[in-house]
Amino acid sequence: MMNEEGFFEKVYKIVKQIPYGKVTTYGIIANYLGTPRSARMVGWALNASRIDNTVPAHRVVNKNGILTGKHHFNGTNLMKQLLENEDIMVSNNQIIDFENKIWNPLKELRSQ
Repeated sequence: MMNEEGFFEKVYKIVKQIPYGKVTTYGIIANYLGTPRSARMVGWALNASRIDNTVPAHRVVNKNGILTGKHHFNGTNLMKQLLENEDIMVSNNQIIDFENKIWNPLKELRSQ
């Protein structure tokens, strides 16, 4: 029997590769995995990743740079604080200079 990697594990593998000081979106990850209509499932995977502190889920935001997953972090401002610790500025729960902070695995991970 083949041991095929599950969707959540594929999401975690990508998220773990987001560089310090960069962010990506649920939709970009879904597109990279070949499932463009599954951005919400990416969010579910990241919510489930809370038990694994090696997944930097705070680096994944919505398509407009808004911290839509912030309520899944302990503490009301933890996601914002984690991003700001990486020199990513946030105002009103939205990343400032979002276009320059975006990381796209389709461009960055050429051979996976």
